[in-house]
Amino acid sequence: MPARIVAATVLSATMLLTACTGRPDATPARGEGPRTTSVPVAQTPAGRQCLVGLTASDAQFSMLPDRYPAPGCSNVNTVQVSSLAADGGTVMVGNIGALTCEVSTAFAGWVRYGADRAARSVLGSPLRSVETMGSYNCRNVAGTSRLSAHGTASAVDIGAFVLQDGRRITVLAGWNGGTPAEQEFMRTVQRSACRRFATVLSPEYNAAHRDHLHLEGVASGGSFCR
Repeated sequence: MPARIVAATVLSATMLLTACTGRPDATPARGEGPRTTSVPVAQTPAGRQCLVGLTASDAQFSMLPDRYPAPGCSNVNTVQVSSLAADGGTVMVGNIGALTCEVSTAFAGWVRYGADRAARSVLGSPLRSVETMGSYNCRNVAGTSRLSAHGTASAVDIGAFVLQDGRRITVLAGWNGGTPAEQEFMRTVQRSACRRFATVLSPEYNAAHRDHLHLEGVASGGSFCR
């Protein structure tokens, strides 16, 4: 269902349902299976406002039900975007799953004002698509016992950018091994991401990020950018 229609219907429906529907615990009780609520996103005023803003950005997306797939992991106030607006058209988004509305809104702004404009100015062609390496994934940060932001659908990994002229610029090949223009493009989009996301990790951070940009949370007064 188109995002504008879905947002309009759910914004009114959830206002009624939230008043009489309790929110489940953050994690299932021991021995229970995954939980799924009957109400999609927008169970709070902030959630409803986020949907309005994401819709106004001309993003195409589907709203997802709140889920608690495993202990500690959750999909709360999440959407799944399929395309995002650019200055002169749309940018398709591949391989992305559940992502919180708040982070999706930051992602939409970054794709339009950061990545697409950088592609035009540095590489001479607008974006056709952004290839992600996924968003929600119930797992810990590699080498630690700390839950990854992917476990709460608060992060997305970017693997490549495809231009309208057919060029495909991957983080793996373009960060250090691409043309000078491709390297400039990669660093430009990273710097623009640092203004929108709370945490941005690139191949400069460690070997685990050699092939993607990790975009996490929403910046509020500063960000961790490497």
